[in-house]
Amino acid sequence: MTSFKYAAKGPGGKTVEGQIEAADRSEVLNELRRQNLVVMSIDEVSARRGAGRKAKKISTKGVKPNANRTELVLFTRQLATMVGAGISLLEGLEVLAEQAETPPFRACCERLINEVRGGADLSAAMEHCPKAFSELYVSMVKAAEVSGQMDIILVRLADYLEAAEELRREIKSAMTYPVISMILVTGITAFLMIGIVPGFRQVFESLDTELPALTKFVLETSEWMRSQWLILALASFGAPFGIWAFAKTERGALLFDQLSLKAPVFGPLFSKVALARFSRTFSTLIRSGVPIMGTLDIVASTAGNRVISKAVLESREAVRSGNMLSEPLSRSPQFPPMVVRMIAIGEKSGALENLLEKIAEFYDSQVKATVKSLTSMIEPILISVMGVMVGGVVLSVFLPILDVVGNLSGSK
Repeated sequence: MTSFKYAAKGPGGKTVEGQIEAADRSEVLNELRRQNLVVMSIDEVSARRGAGRKAKKISTKGVKPNANRTELVLFTRQLATMVGAGISLLEGLEVLAEQAETPPFRACCERLINEVRGGADLSAAMEHCPKAFSELYVSMVKAAEVSGQMDIILVRLADYLEAAEELRREIKSAMTYPVISMILVTGITAFLMIGIVPGFRQVFESLDTELPALTKFVLETSEWMRSQWLILALASFGAPFGIWAFAKTERGALLFDQLSLKAPVFGPLFSKVALARFSRTFSTLIRSGVPIMGTLDIVASTAGNRVISKAVLESREAVRSGNMLSEPLSRSPQFPPMVVRMIAIGEKSGALENLLEKIAEFYDSQVKATVKSLTSMIEPILISVMGVMVGGVVLSVFLPILDVVGNLSGSK
């Protein structure tokens, strides 16, 4: 028998340390798991602390801890797998630090290792890396430490992150094509108006014919663009920056979020995205054991739309006063009757998290269907816009020439 010194978290989140006699490390892990403890570290008494597996020495001097979405999803899934397999939390973090591919993520893992080795809770260590771990992430890890279900809640968290990332990709794919297409159409039109059309002015003036109204309009617009090219160039770069700066203010952000929900084509899509995110976040937190008031705070901060956030915060105050969550939500126009009714049923039946998950799945499927229909609808619209803008400029150039040719043919 060998003596092992261990550190673990109890169901209440309290750190438990002790020494146990066992044949090997696996027997220690099984015994601690039978006691409903989350293993932090296991060391042989005769061995140097941390001698089992050391994190590879990687120079991260001056690098700020951070993690991109892909790294965070992979980190969560692998940590859940290792903890579920009986590997101690500290050893799992050391393994992930060894295989980290980017310096910011390595720095993040090393920060977690150092603090967990020093006796800190994993959730407390994650709070010191706010750019990598969101408030939602930290709250769920804290709930896992309290409940002793670290592997289960990490799996739920990984599922949530993967679903959120897939939804983000769907939105990005829907927005990328029209934005790039409009930039190209605008650039081609500006090139024709400033670089090509002015060359035909002297030709048209030499013709003894009345210019068509379209040609006159295009020539006057071209002349104005050439004389005001500096202002147009500054506006092209300054306007997006000004809009971005205004959107960063509280008033501007609220205005843009309101407009996004009322936009003619994309408004319904943004509304479904916000409802899907609200439902999935709410369900994940409730299922993981986060208290309802803390859940509403996190849901409001991660809704992605300030209009939805405002409605959730107002609902939180109503819940604090002892009301049902569905009552204040029913007064908000952003929450459809179907969503409110299912939340009300969930509150009465005690299956709120299951019904919220159903709502999230429904709106996820709606978002995918909407993105698919928008993609098929936007393409012909953009082709039509391109035809009108570019074709109008080309037609304005050829109309006078066609008139002259027609007149010459008639005179013969």
